[in-house]
Amino acid sequence: MNELWTDIGPGLWPAYWVTIKLTFFSAIGSLLWGTVLAGMRVSPVPVMRFFGTWYVNIVRNTPLTLIIIFCSVGLYQNLGLALAPENENFIDNNNFWLAVLGFTFYTSTFVCETLRSGFNTVPLGQAEAARSLGLPFSKVFALIVLPQAIRSVIGPMGSVLIALTKNTTIASAIGVAEASLLMKEQIENHADQVIWIFAIIAAGFMVLTLTEGFVFGYLAKRLAVKR
Repeated sequence: MNELWTDIGPGLWPAYWVTIKLTFFSAIGSLLWGTVLAGMRVSPVPVMRFFGTWYVNIVRNTPLTLIIIFCSVGLYQNLGLALAPENENFIDNNNFWLAVLGFTFYTSTFVCETLRSGFNTVPLGQAEAARSLGLPFSKVFALIVLPQAIRSVIGPMGSVLIALTKNTTIASAIGVAEASLLMKEQIENHADQVIWIFAIIAAGFMVLTLTEGFVFGYLAKRLAVKR
């Protein structure tokens, strides 16, 4: 056990720091793109509604592993998409941002559907009153509907974030040095202590996800829309 800890201990914080960064940047991208998709799903423009529905239904039902590998093999190796500056760490940095892009593509569909469920909590009369005053759809959506919808789905958004945190383990498929890649390396080096390795890595993820659950649970109660 001492030998295992000596080997795995120094790599834990760097690995989990990559996991945290993957979660943070992917969450921001997913929230932005998911909000746009949610707007498309309820847009009065048929083409936008069609695209939003098509995107959500296809991407949400595609395995995340395929999306991550497509970002690496399809976008970078075949189309030459580079998301990092050319330097000695180009491969590692580019794989990181390709993983963020893949997680954003995928998680935004769940953000979209979560927000869309929140739209149903906003009284229809508020949107109708805003339209009767001459406000266009974009302003009704951004100023009236969206702020209330977000406050009503903070709890479910926390569940989406927790799922995203756990999904970051798939980034190891393209060589991103996050926690699950560390686990795989340690299993190769210490095959006789697999249970301890699993326990150590699982404990780290429990700290992250339980913290996220606590924060979003508090925010859900603190910012809930009082009706």
